Amino acid sequence: MISILTTQISDFERIGLEQPYIITEHTTTQKNWKMNTRRPPAETCFQLLGAVLILFILVLPSTSLAVDVYVDTETKQLFIEPGPGRKRIGTLVLDNPADIDMPEEPLADGHTVIADKDNTNSEAFNESDELKANISLGEDGAFRFGSNNGHFNFRLGGRIHADATFSSGDDFVDAGGNGIEANNGTEIRRGRLKFEGTFFRDWFFKTEVDFADNEVSVKDMFIQYHGTEFARIRVGEQKQAFSRELQESSNDLLFLERSVMNVLNGPTVDRALGLNISASGTAIFGLGQNWTSQIGIYGDTIDANKRNTFADEGWAINSRMTFAPIAEADRVIHIGIAGNFREPNDAGEIIDTPLSLAYETTHMSNLNLIRTDISGVDNIVMLGVEGHGLLGPFSVGGEYTHSWTNLQGTPDLSFQGWYTEAAWTLTKEPRVYTDGLFYRVIPNSAFSLNNGGWGAWEIAARYGEVDLNDGMYKGGKLGNLTVGLNWYPNRIVRFMASYDHVLTIRNSPLTRRDGSRADNLDTFMFRAQMAF
Repeated sequence: MISILTTQISDFERIGLEQPYIITEHTTTQKNWKMNTRRPPAETCFQLLGAVLILFILVLPSTSLAVDVYVDTETKQLFIEPGPGRKRIGTLVLDNPADIDMPEEPLADGHTVIADKDNTNSEAFNESDELKANISLGEDGAFRFGSNNGHFNFRLGGRIHADATFSSGDDFVDAGGNGIEANNGTEIRRGRLKFEGTFFRDWFFKTEVDFADNEVSVKDMFIQYHGTEFARIRVGEQKQAFSRELQESSNDLLFLERSVMNVLNGPTVDRALGLNISASGTAIFGLGQNWTSQIGIYGDTIDANKRNTFADEGWAINSRMTFAPIAEADRVIHIGIAGNFREPNDAGEIIDTPLSLAYETTHMSNLNLIRTDISGVDNIVMLGVEGHGLLGPFSVGGEYTHSWTNLQGTPDLSFQGWYTEAAWTLTKEPRVYTDGLFYRVIPNSAFSLNNGGWGAWEIAARYGEVDLNDGMYKGGKLGNLTVGLNWYPNRIVRFMASYDHVLTIRNSPLTRRDGSRADNLDTFMFRAQMAF
């Protein structure tokens, strides 16, 4: 059986449709195929078309067919039948012929599928239309391809975050009298590529790699089984089960940086390699409420431990549960609770890093207004609570984290952090809520000078505090205010501007040159974001 989904291709004359396309011979254990014609100029979009045809030929059952491929010069759609206004662009050859009748079938989006009615040599698929080729570029910008029955699906995505920061009032000195300033400038904060998909309907995988800072860093790389009605089982590098703010993607946060509460969460419950079991539903207590629950056990990072001594890695077990008595498109009440227990590795490190709790004003500033390095950690226990409400374009919420650090031979430490935030979409769109997490606004109308659309506009404010002081231990205390303005020209692109002001600070390792506290620091942050 063979199925080809028609594809919209712009400017076919530019890439030379009158020149036949060539795909070299390729062989697998199931089928041999080749396409013999002349190569046109090396244009990216036409090479992509050839690659797509290759992918779907490889997953089709073993039959034989010689098919001429035509393009409609008006609509730029592909066919395997001649017709008025259609030009031939090549011939496709498969071994082991079978009787195939290929009618034209319209899709819901107006495209056309050329498909067969029968397949005589397929044991894995019982229905002839189960492997119809399906390729699309969604409104979210993701490139998808897979079978029509949904058993096999693949998605290409990514993100680009281009940032600029500027600080004012950052003339500080450290304990040795050395001048300390925030770094101003620009950077590619995140540059990621994502490939994810589904095999045999029940198996899901995701891999996401970051190329920012001219380095390669694995962010997510896991396999997930969701073949049961109740639970999903995930194994690999992933976010741990703690904190709404930490679990939400940087693509969806209201501000460029997470709150100061993340001083406690980032070093201990961010990504790690482990096993996570999660469930969600709407049938709790029979009242139709929405809930989520997950529990996981994790090791350290994805990197292999190559030490010969102190080599055993640390481990953690954590869980997060959420409950939404109201979960509608424009009305949400969300509450949640999370817990974490972690033991360090044999070298005393937390997730392969010596434990250091610090607040850096921005990712590139290299300015830590508070910082404390902790050694001799026996274990860490954490508790988090969260709440959020949404009513149309308005949303308000917050989180609280308490951390108990148990030390070897010295008094234990107790730290806490919290934040509260509010947002208002000026163009009336609500934020999106699904499975215990909030996602960015989707504009009702995309920005267009021709059509008069202005996208979505959003303003937000946040206040947060973190306290690393405990009795005689003075790790520092800080409170800051953040306000932001976000513009969404469409659902893929976002421009962000945030302003951060340090209101209170205690026990900082930095002071001003006159000996006063290192407060009243102003930081301006800007981002151009594309996420698909």
